Amino acid sequence: MSDLRELYQQTILDHHRKPRNFRAIAGADRTAHGDNPLCGDRITVYLRMGNGVIKDAAWEGSGCAISRASASMMTAGVIGKRNAEADELFHRVHAMLTEESNGDAARDVGKLAVFAGVREFPSRVKCATLPWHTLEAALHGTAEPVTTE
Repeated sequence: MSDLRELYQQTILDHHRKPRNFRAIAGADRTAHGDNPLCGDRITVYLRMGNGVIKDAAWEGSGCAISRASASMMTAGVIGKRNAEADELFHRVHAMLTEESNGDAARDVGKLAVFAGVREFPSRVKCATLPWHTLEAALHGTAEPVTTE
């Protein structure tokens, strides 16, 4: 168990130090902004859509290692998914981070299971979920910025 936890920590740190899809998308179809005032995380999610499919996803922002890694892995995980699939993934990740479970939720999210341990630190859950809530706002065209407060 200790080895698995260390692997998860290394994965999060890798995505924090070398975030994937960290850029703006020129001519993005959808964007949304998110803010976690408690931790200082700020994020903008950019999506380029085509026929109901996320053709490209990217993000910009600043924040703690958990929020940056979550945004990095989230964007990598939703490219090529239909809106409904991205919505379903959001709900599975959110359940993994916020609900008591027997481990099924973590198995249902693939590589994103590295964030399962965040649930043990309630103040960090908002850091991990901010990119996902911001993605949801972008997918659904929500004009107001997302906030964790």
